[in-house]
Amino acid sequence: MENEQWGRRIRAFRKLKGYTQESFAHAIGVSISVLGEVERGTRVPTEELLEKVADALQISIDELIAK
Repeated sequence: MENEQWGRRIRAFRKLKGYTQESFAHAIGVSISVLGEVERGTRVPTEELLEKVADALQISIDELIAK
């Protein structure tokens, strides 16, 4: 999956669950700048970060990465 696609999916799920970028960054233990870079597609999310994102959103990693 391309970086921008990761970012779009993470952003969409985050908004669907009602998180602001700031509250979600805090929930997954990263800075707002890191989350912003992932959502813009300028940073590749690590497997650990994807696990944190999926856990916080209460979805599976498979749902997160599905096209």
